[in-house]
Amino acid sequence: MSTLDAMTARPDDAGNAARDVAGFVGATSFETTRLLAPDLVAVKDLGGGSVYVSAIPGHPADEQIAVAAALRAHGVEPIPHIAVREFASAQALGAHLARLVEQASVGRALVIAGDRAEPAGPFRAAIELIESGLLQDCGILDIGIAGYPDGHPRIAPLDLDRALAAKIEAASQTGLRIHIVTQFTFAAEPILGWLTRLRDLGIDHPVRIGFAGPTTLAGLLRFARICGVKTSALALARNAGLAKTMFSLTTPDRLIRPLAEACANGRFGDVTPHLYSFGGLAATIRWATAVAAGRIELDRSGGFSVTPP
Repeated sequence: MSTLDAMTARPDDAGNAARDVAGFVGATSFETTRLLAPDLVAVKDLGGGSVYVSAIPGHPADEQIAVAAALRAHGVEPIPHIAVREFASAQALGAHLARLVEQASVGRALVIAGDRAEPAGPFRAAIELIESGLLQDCGILDIGIAGYPDGHPRIAPLDLDRALAAKIEAASQTGLRIHIVTQFTFAAEPILGWLTRLRDLGIDHPVRIGFAGPTTLAGLLRFARICGVKTSALALARNAGLAKTMFSLTTPDRLIRPLAEACANGRFGDVTPHLYSFGGLAATIRWATAVAAGRIELDRSGGFSVTPP
């Protein structure tokens, strides 16, 4: 819905849009790197769902296992990132997978190359783990792979397409189910264009669209630089309507609303949100829970705000 449409929408149209947003956000998955005491309370209150656990370069693998085990103990499914370049050997990677399964009952994982410039061992690309059989040997038969609606800072678009297709084919040949998890972006148009192209190519796998959860603008820009996402303060203000002051709280409402409306008729198949908890997992869960409960008020800028309970 355009800004003009939002300004002139009839009450029944606004009601449909609000229901689309609530239903869309109700299927959200989350992502975190650590767990604080408030996060564990929020996770327990979430009552299910899934939380992806990032792999932090240079940090001990035990930290990820501990976070995954705590999430499982609090009633949600942990989905760890497996950054293949971090492992010194196939044996070390296999042992990490086995411990995740044993200690956190992990059944799904997000397989990525990782940010390490030079691999610590024999694995350089995600597809090498997919083809290795290590995942299947541990009983992990459902994996996520990375998608980049806004492109990648070091990989050409055509190479991204080829890599995505190759990983999907390799997973199919080795008995793995696939879903795609995207990097976060700051404009709805590239996401919709990418989804259209994906489906036109016959790639009909489930897609989790990445959004930055509630955080400060300063924090958002910092994480964008870390993750290699192309953005600027001006782009944030123009494309996502996020910028107020460097210390105000930003939310992805102006991105989520058009995506929710575009996906409501099933045109893009299985598409759900994925919230990166840059402002803390507890705050991200509280915001998403309120939106999913329908506690929102649509605004004229094409977004929405959360209303008090």
